[in-house]
Amino acid sequence: MDTQQPSRSGKTLRYSALAVALLASTALGGYALGDRALAQAPVNPPDTQLQAHALPDFTNLVTQVKPAVVSITNKLKATPASFDSGEGQGPMQQLPFPFNQMIPQHPQAHAVEARGSGFIISADGYVVTNNHVVKDAKSLSVTLDDGTVLPAKVIGTDPRTDIALLKIDAKKPLPFIHLGNSRDVKPGEWVVAMGNPFGLGGTVTAGIVSAVSRDIGAGPYDQFIQVDAPINQGNSGGPLFTQDGKVIGMNTAILSPSGGSVGIGFAIPSDMISAVTQQLEKTGHVTRGFMGVEAQEITPTTAEAMHLKPNQGALLAGVQPDSPAAKAGLQPGDVIEQVNGIQIKNPRELAVNVAGVKPGDEAHLTVLHDGQTKDVAVKVEQMPNDQTASNDNHGVEKKGRIGLALAPLSPDLRGQLDVPEGTKGAVVRAVQPGSPADAAGLQAGDVIVGVGTHPVDNPEAAVRAIRTATTNDHAVALRVLRNGQPLFVGVNLDQNDQG
Repeated sequence: MDTQQPSRSGKTLRYSALAVALLASTALGGYALGDRALAQAPVNPPDTQLQAHALPDFTNLVTQVKPAVVSITNKLKATPASFDSGEGQGPMQQLPFPFNQMIPQHPQAHAVEARGSGFIISADGYVVTNNHVVKDAKSLSVTLDDGTVLPAKVIGTDPRTDIALLKIDAKKPLPFIHLGNSRDVKPGEWVVAMGNPFGLGGTVTAGIVSAVSRDIGAGPYDQFIQVDAPINQGNSGGPLFTQDGKVIGMNTAILSPSGGSVGIGFAIPSDMISAVTQQLEKTGHVTRGFMGVEAQEITPTTAEAMHLKPNQGALLAGVQPDSPAAKAGLQPGDVIEQVNGIQIKNPRELAVNVAGVKPGDEAHLTVLHDGQTKDVAVKVEQMPNDQTASNDNHGVEKKGRIGLALAPLSPDLRGQLDVPEGTKGAVVRAVQPGSPADAAGLQAGDVIVGVGTHPVDNPEAAVRAIRTATTNDHAVALRVLRNGQPLFVGVNLDQNDQG
């Protein structure tokens, strides 16, 4: 939202800058009055030619690409409750901002106009922008660099990657820009961001790539390019250029407590934009590969418990029944290390690479199963549209206490915890404060369905399996169901505050 509220830290910064400026003036005055010889010394300016080569000049680049960068106006209807003063927002800002922020005296629905940015990728008028720029639009228009305003039609959107494809008809070929190869982007290289921040169309900022492949929690396929080029609200959908004029990203989000730029911006990589827009142009929607697994990162504790290495791959916490993964024989506890020869370090990389497999094709996986590496072929399917008390106490002990009280999974508890029919295991009735289980994050209501890769049917089986697993090791991996979702929890037995 277009709000600018001075913060205490902002005031401190301004006062500090003023103090530095005054101090510098005082120092210069002291030299001038105290040493006349220094004041009369000749000034030797630096080599201007050398200085010109030290920093890049973006004028030619901007002149060439600016005609292909557009402003997008989204007219939508909203209630007064939809207006946000900017307070209470989280640090991740990902919205275009509304121009009309005057709230009528009488609550009623009224029109809101919001603006963002975009860029033309073909001479016949295809325009790329963010999904959140065009979301809930009553009507859309695109303003070209020369001021021409054209109505825009939504060809397709992909909320999972926050990409949208629009079409405009200018009755003539339009200037456009090419999508580059974001796989070659490296931290430290210069980039230029263009867009429509706060309604100021045609704005250019520059900086460097701060990091690549950032996961900011915006979606399952996060691979953002992080930049320090100033990006503000309204920049959403604008292009991020390299010095050779290729688009390597689309400005999408900023990390900011205040809503303004603090030098941490994020852009969707061009490789993802290219793959998504090609599908949107052909069919109006995106089709992704689906394997049917729930995966998690391998934490240090889980790695110790299961004799793995952190970031060794994606650990399968669950395999959906009758899914492609189940049909291929994948099991909870397996670690997927490669997909079609591409190294996998975490669940996000697994999701991105499997999603990129065409439904009906085979994905060739390298899988670590019970310490043995094997190759598994999975026939990938199309991703579905929507994807996501007993009195008996059983204490679990080993050289002190792990800190769990277990109970059988009775019919009543099965219903209360929404556990799928046929599931077997042991319910965590209580977790002792300060125990290893507490430190690992285990909760009352978790259902332990396995220890390591071995399933357990009841509390007694869970106790035996935990004791066996911890005979020589200082950690144990428990496979649990929490709120219907499977995950492995690594418990470090050295974290025992009970003496």
